[in-house]
Amino acid sequence: MLQIRGLSKTYANGVHALKNVDLDIPRGMFGLLGPNGAGKSSLMRTLATLQEADAGSATLTTADGASIDILRDKDALRRKLGYLPQDFGVYPKVSALDLLDHFAVLKGLTARKQRKEVVEGLLQQVNLWDARKRKLGTYSGGMRQRFGIAQALLGNPQLVIVDEPTAGLDPEERNRFLNLLAEIGENVAVILSTHIVEDVTDLCPTMAIMNKGEVLLTGRPAEAINALQAQVWRKQVAKAALPDYESRFTVLSTRLVGGHPVIHVFADNCPEAGFEPVAPGLEDVYFQRLRLQAQAA
Repeated sequence: MLQIRGLSKTYANGVHALKNVDLDIPRGMFGLLGPNGAGKSSLMRTLATLQEADAGSATLTTADGASIDILRDKDALRRKLGYLPQDFGVYPKVSALDLLDHFAVLKGLTARKQRKEVVEGLLQQVNLWDARKRKLGTYSGGMRQRFGIAQALLGNPQLVIVDEPTAGLDPEERNRFLNLLAEIGENVAVILSTHIVEDVTDLCPTMAIMNKGEVLLTGRPAEAINALQAQVWRKQVAKAALPDYESRFTVLSTRLVGGHPVIHVFADNCPEAGFEPVAPGLEDVYFQRLRLQAQAA
């Protein structure tokens, strides 16, 4: 369990990246959903001990019942942490086997026999064994991300943080990577930070939606979706009429279907003639929370 209370961060340029963030993150997959600039990466970097918070606390309770104060005992946290940042760089002329072995040494696995077993086991787990001797510069985006997960799993971490891991991956590589994350999440807490709604819908039993440094919603995706039942309405409209609809209704999303805009509107009752009810999805929940935040500002 990871407990976050009152976490705040303001950068030197005045940007309030985190505003009194409270979260409870259990073992398993936890989705952190929000647009670019929501504060997700700031939260991930703070939890990964890469930057200081201005206020608040973050406590990781390990499997043996010990508590680690993340903000004050950074070394203890790093021994329990696996981290895959948004921009994960590799040495392109080094093989996966050699670089993962090097990372294992840095992680404290100095006994050669043990290290060999761990490195080879991880390369098999992420399905890179057959490509272990290839230079990382020849890897596809999905293969590099799976290598990133392998290095994150060194040392049997109890908290794994992955920041926008599926950006730029093709559908097949994305599915393979998400399946790997799901397997990892059976045993440890995995925070999946993403702006891709489907990643959270498919994988995460619990989630939070963030924007502008604030937590807008926490809970189970299915429960959040059910809470919008009979409140989402769909209609195909003319492009020229879009501004009028946006001024009169809470338009959650607009999507071109066959060249014509189709809007989703949030309302307790049918907004007007021509609308039809539609089963909500997590995307509707996501946009509804962003719209409510904008209206309250």
